[in-house]
Amino acid sequence: MTSVLFVVTGATEWTLADGSKHPTGYWAEELAEPHRIFREADFDITVATPGGVVPTVDKGSLSAQANGGQERADAIAGYLESIRFELEEPHALEKVELDHYDLVFYPGGHGPMEDLAVNEVSGRLLTEALDAGKPIGILCHAPAALLAARREDGSWPFAGYRMTAFSNAEERAAGLADRAKWLLQDRLVQLGADYQEGPAFAGHTVSDRTLYTGQNPASSGELARTLIEAAI
Repeated sequence: MTSVLFVVTGATEWTLADGSKHPTGYWAEELAEPHRIFREADFDITVATPGGVVPTVDKGSLSAQANGGQERADAIAGYLESIRFELEEPHALEKVELDHYDLVFYPGGHGPMEDLAVNEVSGRLLTEALDAGKPIGILCHAPAALLAARREDGSWPFAGYRMTAFSNAEERAAGLADRAKWLLQDRLVQLGADYQEGPAFAGHTVSDRTLYTGQNPASSGELARTLIEAAI
């Protein structure tokens, strides 16, 4: 059975440039939809968070507006409820042994901008997964976790890789770009990523070697299905 490690943010707030705290967490669709697709493919899923804290869903991601209607919002909320016990007992990221997993997946939400972007344990895990040739799936704001990856010489392991992530245009449309300390697209480009931008809020995925990235929540299903093909 293929084993998937879901690395989920443990943050509940995102610190903005003025020091204020924006409530956040993981984005509901970005965890629920890939989890459902992996489970239907009979993949074994393990959820891990920094420190083993129970992850928090961004309440805004459960709204009808965020999901294209109340029916879809209810379906996503219902799925999260169906795996509630799994989410309430995550593994501690610090104790994860990468050899036990066939692929690694990071759902987004603004939470990773707060904790995974500076988490050295996560950064080492991503570097080790890359070097081991394991498929790595990272969605929306979760590519912020790539910022913490470093080799012993200080170089960035993902330099030159084609990838996507939540774009500056999407952050501006969401109304938070002017208040952010930094924007994810900018930071990835500064480090040497070959950033590939798709239309705002439309599904868009990019694959380069063993790195698979999705730009936004609408990319969740496509990214999961691409990872299944890569892992089988």
